[in-house]
Amino acid sequence: MAGDDIQRPPAELRYADELARLRDADRGDRPPGWALSLDAARRFIVGDEAAGSSRKFVGDPSLIDRALVTLATSRGLMLVGEPGTAKSLLSELLAAAVSGDSTLTIQGGAATTEDQIKYSWNYALLVAEGPSTRSLVPAPMLRGMAAGKTVRFEEITRCPLEVQDSLLSLLSDRVLAIPELTGADGMVFARDGFNVIATANTRDRGVNEMSAALKRRFNFETVFPIADFGTELNLVEAEARALLERSGVTVPPRRDVLEVLVTTFRELRTGLTERGDPMDRLSSVMSTAEAVSVAHAVGLRGWFLRRDAGSPADIVACLAGTAAKDSGDDLARLRRYLEQQVTWRKGAHWKAFHDARHLLPG
Repeated sequence: MAGDDIQRPPAELRYADELARLRDADRGDRPPGWALSLDAARRFIVGDEAAGSSRKFVGDPSLIDRALVTLATSRGLMLVGEPGTAKSLLSELLAAAVSGDSTLTIQGGAATTEDQIKYSWNYALLVAEGPSTRSLVPAPMLRGMAAGKTVRFEEITRCPLEVQDSLLSLLSDRVLAIPELTGADGMVFARDGFNVIATANTRDRGVNEMSAALKRRFNFETVFPIADFGTELNLVEAEARALLERSGVTVPPRRDVLEVLVTTFRELRTGLTERGDPMDRLSSVMSTAEAVSVAHAVGLRGWFLRRDAGSPADIVACLAGTAAKDSGDDLARLRRYLEQQVTWRKGAHWKAFHDARHLLPG
């Protein structure tokens, strides 16, 4: 059981009570090796008030249906989309619902090696005893295949091509060969329930483009940004409130401050104001996830510096680090936004936002 000092427990611990209730009441047919039926897994993710399950993913419910059906087949699931569209959260929720375990995770990157995907060795035992199951150190893919669980591969396109293609035989033949071992130990066959959920953000396409052979082993699903303003605002408010409570802040975030924040993020993301005026977009990622992060920082700044809930001026102070990540020009674009696109808004919170533009560096 997770302790109170764990910063972010996995989904199966955060929602252990909900999963237990769904399992106890689940009368649907389950695919081999699954912890829940497709219907119960769907209700865990999209929410079901009657079953005591909260909504955890804001998006198209049909995406969840297609993802679950894919995971019940022999094809992997590839979630693609803009950064910050909750692809990783969705993969975690799917793994928790299907396998009851979302921790078999590979984080892709330039330094990711095949050993980190399949297996490595305890070299002290390897030298002393030679290759054996005792000296073998299983990585997430081997563990997932042996136990019949879902494996998550985050940011797969950040990995070198030869590392990506190490998945080909695993996804096609559902077997992992360990040539150093002999006999039955030299082959690990995937048990029922094993599958792979991979994620890739569209900004990284072309960094290490997947081979056509590997693409054929996956069904691709696109996760889109939240289209509705009210839905995004409610999500940012709920997530920021939870983060602030965990950080020891005893006052909830102000709704009017969050309205300014979410509006700003949406307009800088799309290059269009709420009244339809075109404007400069930022090259930096202005996603819902980034908005939650800034809302958290605004609340922390207000509480620990002044003992209040945070103000529009705090948004300006916290936005600089978000806006200037990818390009120094973005800071100038943000300054122009504050000078040109905020003055016509009505409300004291917008005026305070405009008046705080001097807080931007430079």
